[in-house]
This record gives sequence, structure tokens and C-alpha cells, in this order.
Amino acid sequence: MKSFRDRIKKVTPKGWVSCGVWSVVYVVFVVWVAWGDWASLGWLVLLPIILDMFTTKYIPWNWWKKYKPLTKEEEKDGKQNPHANSWLYTICSWIDAIVFALVAVYFINVYIFQNYQIPTSSLEKTMRVGDFLCVNKMCYGARVPNTPLSMPLVQHTMPAILGGGKSYIENPQWGYKRLKGWDSVEKGDIVVFNFPTGDTVCTKMQNPDYYTLCHMYGKRTVENRKDVFGEIMVRPVDRRENYVKRCVGTPGDSLQIVDNVVYIDGVAEPKHPYLQYCYVVKTDGHVLSGSYLSKLGISKEDRAKLADGVYHFPLTESMKMELEKNPHVMSIEIEPEANGGDVYPLGHNAWTRDNYGPIYIPAKGDTVMITEENYWVYKRIADAYEFKPMKIGEPYVFEMDYYWMMGDNRHKSADSRYWGFVPEDHIVGRPMFVWLSIEKDNPWGKGHIRWKRIGLSHFE
Repeated sequence: MKSFRDRIKKVTPKGWVSCGVWSVVYVVFVVWVAWGDWASLGWLVLLPIILDMFTTKYIPWNWWKKYKPLTKEEEKDGKQNPHANSWLYTICSWIDAIVFALVAVYFINVYIFQNYQIPTSSLEKTMRVGDFLCVNKMCYGARVPNTPLSMPLVQHTMPAILGGGKSYIENPQWGYKRLKGWDSVEKGDIVVFNFPTGDTVCTKMQNPDYYTLCHMYGKRTVENRKDVFGEIMVRPVDRRENYVKRCVGTPGDSLQIVDNVVYIDGVAEPKHPYLQYCYVVKTDGHVLSGSYLSKLGISKEDRAKLADGVYHFPLTESMKMELEKNPHVMSIEIEPEANGGDVYPLGHNAWTRDNYGPIYIPAKGDTVMITEENYWVYKRIADAYEFKPMKIGEPYVFEMDYYWMMGDNRHKSADSRYWGFVPEDHIVGRPMFVWLSIEKDNPWGKGHIRWKRIGLSHFE
């Protein structure tokens, strides 16, 4: 066996540079993860493994390289390699590259950036259906994963080509911990978060969520009719669906919606230029053509013809004003609030989508006296997020900050009005920029790719 001195002498300058770079990266990462929990600095005991990987190499990390076939030049020089095995070397090379890529992607995806695709029009026009976003996980502080053993780039279910099934191993599961960030969630931020009521899922009918289905059909029906709803499964926080909405209420705010206007602590929030509501549009019988509606900015998905000369679609204020100029348009009336359905907490209030609250958004450490009026508002917090008892007539101390998220397309958004508060441990990150944008209504070569949106990083 080679002595330590002999091994050190054989280290190349490239090996020393690689060792230094990766050692610094590892130390910085461990300090970041351990911030505020210095016992986690114990992970530094693995530093000698990095040193050995690039210098002493007591562990034969690259054992498979001895099977590398000789080049033609080496063969001409009379060199020999009795271990040469081209197919074994090729297989091991691929495995080595794939493992390194998976490990790198895993850490980048968990702690730094994540891809997210906009699936619905709830934030139209701020974000468009078909936008692919790069989400910054470090700004609010990356979460340590609840389920550390998982497949990178897959949220909860493996692709069918890989057999389907869960993309993560349920045990071990780690508790909630958020690393040091440089920002906090503020009103107006576009935020990506895990779907709060996505903890329990019906495998055959995931939209609407399990709790809404139980409200609509009854819990017994949902759990017994597996042919309709499928199996009932539970997902950890970090394996729930990712949603993206605008934060309209932060911890400590009192929120109320009156005739579609959001009030925070009694003050009306300024209207966002991309804010949309659904309207019923009546013409004199004139047909509003697809090209006209496209030019107006209404996607095919959002168009509905209720009858001859009667249409239904969402409009921003500027779109509404433009439509009012059309001489064939007789009236534009906002959609009735009854169309919005039941809101949170389901079955326990007379609120509506357009007239909601008032409701207090809890902050960590807040103490609230639980009454018959607010019991159902906060019961889910106690049962599903903080896992401790809550009783009417007793004070309750909140252990996390909570947020209120809503879509800009107010009448076509399933948001906090329907499933309540977003706990701080569900916050994933903030969109950085659009790296690809697809317009599914247009064919290839004719506006299918929205080139002007690529690189967009300012989301008002």
C-alpha cells in the first residue's frame, strides 16, 4: 500500500485546485444549512471524504478507469493494459456521468432553482398559460426537504414510462426547517407554494381537491367509490402540487372582500392593471369573431358562448373599455357572485367569492381566543398544519406565519377564498424569469412560441 507521503506527491495541480474548490463549496453549503442550528455543523465530518476524492484516494473512487482501452497511439508505443474492457468501461462511464448529474440536479432543484409551468389562467395576464418559469428557492430561504430520498425534477409521481408510482420514499421524513434567505414574502409578490389542501388526494379525481369532493358528495361516498374517485393517498408537504398566486395578505393582516374589492385593515388595495373579472357580454346579434377576441387578448380556453349574441369571458379594465367601444356590444355585466360556489371554510359561513370575510391572517406567536364564530376558520390550521388541539373558549397560539394568496384572474382562480391560509412551511419560492413561453392556440411557426416573453423577469 502506498504511504500517505507518496499519495500526496502524486497529486496534480488540477487535483489540488479541484479539492480546494469543492471543499469550499461543501463548507459554505453546510454552514448555510446549519445556520441557526449549529449542531448540523457535524456534517463537516464528511469533509475528509472530499479531500480523499481529489488527493490521497484511499477509497478507489475511479476503480473503473483501469478498464479504459488503449488508444491507437498507445498501442503503437507498445503499452499494454491487461484489464482493458471497452464495454465495461463505457457502461461505468455512463453510470458515473448519470449519478453525478442526478446528484447535482437534486441539490440544485431542492435548494437553489426549480422549473415550474403555468397550467391555468388564474394569473392571466401577469403570467400566461404555457409560461415556463425558473423559480428562485433561495430568496425566501430554501426548505430542507421533508422527503430527502426522491427522484430529481419529479414532484410526486414518476412518469408512466418509468412505471408511475411515487417519486419519493416516505421514510425518513424530516421536520420543517427553512434555510437563511435574504427576503420575506410581501404583499404583491408572486409566490410559488405547495397546495395547502393537497395533503390528501383522490388518485382518479385530483381536481377539485379531496376536501371539496367530501363537501360535495360526502366523505363516505368519496372513500367508498374507488371506481370513481380512486385510492385515497396522503402526501408530505414538499410533495404536494405546486401552485403560483399573488400574495394579497401577510401575517397580522385583517382581510375583507367587498364587491370584489380587497380591503386590508380597512384600506382598499389598489387595483392591479392585470386584474380580471368574468363578464357576460351581449351584442345586437353580431358574432364576435375569434380573430377579434384574440386581438382583444382573450384566449380560446377563456371564451364561452352562452347563446346567440351572448358571451362570457374574463376582462381586464382596459379590455373592458376597449370592448365597450364596439358598436355591436349592447351590455357588459359582471358575472353574478353566486356562480363562485362555496368558499372556505366550506359549509360554515355565508361568505361568497366576491364578498368575503372579514378574516384575520395569523402571525407566528399570535394568540387568538377561539369562539364559535372563528372556530372553523382556524380549525384546519390546528388539525392539518400545527397538529395540536383547539377548543372553543380557549386561547390558541399560532406556531407559524400564514399568508393569503389570490389569482389576478379573480373569477377563474381557485385560491385562498376556497382553501384558506397558506402556511409558511408551504412556501417554495419566487419566479425569477420566463425561460420558455408556449401559445397553444397558435401553430408552430405562427406564434406558437411567445418570443417576447422569454427572459421576462419583472412580474408586476
